[in-house]
Amino acid sequence: MRSRFLRARESFWFIPALSGAGAVLLALALIEVDRILQADGVRSIPLVADLSATGGRAILAAIGGTMLGVAATSFSITISVLATTSSTYGPRLVRNFMADRGNQVVLAVHTSTFLYSLVVLRAVRTEQDSTVAFVPSVAVSVAVLLATCGVAVLVYFIHHIASSVQVTTLQSRVLAELLDVVDLVYPDEPARETTKDSVPDVTTTDETFRATSPGYVQHVDLRKLVSAARSADVVVRVLATPGAYVLAGQPIAESIVDARHEHAHPSAPRGGSTTSLASAVASAFTVATPRTPHQDLRYAAQGLVEIGIRGLAAGTNDPYTCVSAIDALSVALTTLCSRPARPDEHADDEHRLRVLCTWPTPAEVLADVFLALRTYSMDHPLVVRAGVELIDRLEPVTTGETRRALRLETEAFHDAYLATQPPAFDAGPVLTALGAVRLRLSDHPVPRSP
Repeated sequence: MRSRFLRARESFWFIPALSGAGAVLLALALIEVDRILQADGVRSIPLVADLSATGGRAILAAIGGTMLGVAATSFSITISVLATTSSTYGPRLVRNFMADRGNQVVLAVHTSTFLYSLVVLRAVRTEQDSTVAFVPSVAVSVAVLLATCGVAVLVYFIHHIASSVQVTTLQSRVLAELLDVVDLVYPDEPARETTKDSVPDVTTTDETFRATSPGYVQHVDLRKLVSAARSADVVVRVLATPGAYVLAGQPIAESIVDARHEHAHPSAPRGGSTTSLASAVASAFTVATPRTPHQDLRYAAQGLVEIGIRGLAAGTNDPYTCVSAIDALSVALTTLCSRPARPDEHADDEHRLRVLCTWPTPAEVLADVFLALRTYSMDHPLVVRAGVELIDRLEPVTTGETRRALRLETEAFHDAYLATQPPAFDAGPVLTALGAVRLRLSDHPVPRSP
């Protein structure tokens, strides 16, 4: 359900559709208010102009036609910005523009005002149309108010669309999204503990659950999996985590049991039915064509990496974009590396193990980032210095396996930089800074390849 809501929220139709439905209901309600007031003999309402049928129709027609034209123009500008931004900073940023609440609200205000005016317009009656003329003065006055709001929204849209194409704004959006994923996957709170004897030493696969369609795993509902595993009294192991591409029929999860228990009691019954467990597991996985960052940590980090790498393209040649992207990455990566380790075990309310799900480790995210830096940025002194600063910022917050991974990545970064044979004038400060970081990371020296 959450993944479906997120997909709807990132579309251009969701908020405009809700606003349009609300505008139609508001128009019908205000028309009835006008009918009731006129039936009671109320002819004059404070702050509401007394209009003729011809004047009311003219106002509503002008508002409706103008708002629809402005909506079409706004949409055209948005599509043009989408095309320019996707070609410059990467097609994955199109989703960020579609999910931008400001663009959705602008389209919603203009289209809903058009629908409101259209519904009110059809209620206006002259004496030639019927025996009694009817002009919903309250509804017409609200249409004028909505048109005024439409003008204000148009001014906001011009400012917003000009601001949103700036690279700093794009990076801020992607960074905020990455930090949200970090908080989701690696929350800054202690994990729920499982019982000491809940993880079996020897396991066997009891049932395998397979994907029904090809695509990327977008979301895994762990709460639903825990509930289903508890009802069936099994442990579910997730085989395809968010970001994995699966084919139809490929295993995405399996239920496991203690092999020794099954050998000793081959006919031991389990709670729940196999069919209901399979249905619950299938509903807990969202598999679709696009890859989304809502639960995919590595893909969320790739967004900032792509912005930076595209700044180094020959047609763009803007290393400062890559430097600012690395600075933004340092915020998320230092936060990620400072968080407590995410356990693979997920327990129920009774602290019994129910789900095994292995999430991407900080070391894997660091490997993705530094692989891109080694591949594309070694010929750009400004970016190399920014990469060294990134290592320097990560060093104080890394421990254990993540620190060992950072040490290996630092050695690889050093070797890749020397392989480019940089000028001595540029290499001096870089190698000095790298040497200082390598010294701090050399708690347990890493054997160097010859």
